[in-house]
Amino acid sequence: MNPVLTLPAPAKLNLMLHILGRRADGYHELQTLFQFLDHGDELDFALRDDGVVCLHTQIADVPHDSNLIVKAARQLQALTGTALGADIWLRKVLPMGGGIGGGSSDAATTLLALNHLWQTGCSEDQLAQLGLSLGADVPVFVRGHAAFAEGVGEKLTPVELPQPWYLVLVPQVSVSTAEIFSDPLLTRDSAPIKVRPVLEGNSRNDCQPVVERRYPDVRNALNLLGKFTEARLTGTGSCVFGAFPSKAEADRVSHLLADTLTGFVAKGSNVSMLHRKLQSL
Repeated sequence: MNPVLTLPAPAKLNLMLHILGRRADGYHELQTLFQFLDHGDELDFALRDDGVVCLHTQIADVPHDSNLIVKAARQLQALTGTALGADIWLRKVLPMGGGIGGGSSDAATTLLALNHLWQTGCSEDQLAQLGLSLGADVPVFVRGHAAFAEGVGEKLTPVELPQPWYLVLVPQVSVSTAEIFSDPLLTRDSAPIKVRPVLEGNSRNDCQPVVERRYPDVRNALNLLGKFTEARLTGTGSCVFGAFPSKAEADRVSHLLADTLTGFVAKGSNVSMLHRKLQSL
């Protein structure tokens, strides 16, 4: 068997999310602040010389050819004309519909891994552009740095943020992004904001009231975590997070809530663990 390249696909948090309006193409103009977590899925890649892309891990309700991992690999093949393929295995940790970037992160890791394995020589800009065709969150994972994002999330300005420990609670529901963005009560007219006020804490998640109303389990998680720290929703998903000054404090609250909610503790990071690993190759 060919040597295997193993790389992480980290989670992300949206520390804020403002929706400015709906565009003519149906997408929404937004502003958001991305930060990574040292926690995520893990993928193994092995080179094939027959051009076949095979994801050996089955994901419930996601057909093989519809998986973003497979789509990412095939798009890179189409862009570069490579005759190479890959065997891919996924160890899935991040929840579906959680708002912490599982599928998008897996796709970005696939693009970066296969660009390395296939020696296709694509630039980060090319891979980010390719990633955007797969999903609005893919470019930030390709670039691997905490960022203030605008447009549909693809216009990225790197930022330096505090890197606290986070407790992320995972209510056992999968939130549909399309459902939230089509809700008539969703705020779609937030005024544009500059980076500095966001970094000073002047922000919120415009999707949170809609998700709370539609998903009582999410509202319950926000209320429980809110007894210990400011609790916020990430993206349009189900996951709820709060920041803590130390791992010990985050672990303490996690333990207190363990009887009613599942979750995990992870360090916030301005440089994704994927990029730290790639730099060591």
